[in-house]
Amino acid sequence: MLLNCDLGESFGSWRMGMDADVMPHIHLANVACGFHAGDPIIISQTISLAQEHGARIGAHPSYPDLVGFGRRSMRLSVEELRSSLLYQIAALDGMATCAGTEIEYVKPHGALYNDMMVDSAIRDTVMAAVASFHRPLKLMLLATAEQAHHRKTAAAHGLELLFEAFADRCYDDTGHLLSRRLPGAVHSRERMLQQVTDLLNTGCVTTDSGKRLSLEADTLCVHGDNPEGIAAIREIRALVDQRAAS
Repeated sequence: MLLNCDLGESFGSWRMGMDADVMPHIHLANVACGFHAGDPIIISQTISLAQEHGARIGAHPSYPDLVGFGRRSMRLSVEELRSSLLYQIAALDGMATCAGTEIEYVKPHGALYNDMMVDSAIRDTVMAAVASFHRPLKLMLLATAEQAHHRKTAAAHGLELLFEAFADRCYDDTGHLLSRRLPGAVHSRERMLQQVTDLLNTGCVTTDSGKRLSLEADTLCVHGDNPEGIAAIREIRALVDQRAAS
């Protein structure tokens, strides 16, 4: 199980996250591309940090919503969404190439990620955009009960998927994340570590209704915005390494 984290989300003198503390513990770095966060210097620094710690790099594009941190849904045409995605992916890819490395995958951010998971038209546009890049890139999607359907759709685009699960979020019975507006949507530290253990050992999570749901996850999303989050990531990485060694 690979750990991934959203990074490079500072902008100018405004700081978000504790990237230098997170990077040593993760495998995949989802780097903001400038439309919800990140700027050329931040992008360059994040790429260098990933190289230093051997983390693989992915593009983390969003709706063009810098003020709203990419958390607001936007009604874009197919061509607008496709072009904005390619613009962001190409920008990060170019910066990575100049640094002597390359990006390997794409994980949409925020509202775009959520919209993609519930709207098949948006998801198809995202898949088509990533598949049209000048070289193969993987697309990261939420692992849900619809994984087989998502694989089939991606295969029609010639696209390979990475499925992710979340360490700290509660799931509903369909495998979607429980809305943050609902109680219990974000796990306590104890429940988070139990969910990680369950995913590693059985490939299952316990939903909000108490149902055991099987998820085929390639990667686990973690968050490192504060010292408590960093401590949790260390514990999660220890569980992952322990499982890999067994």
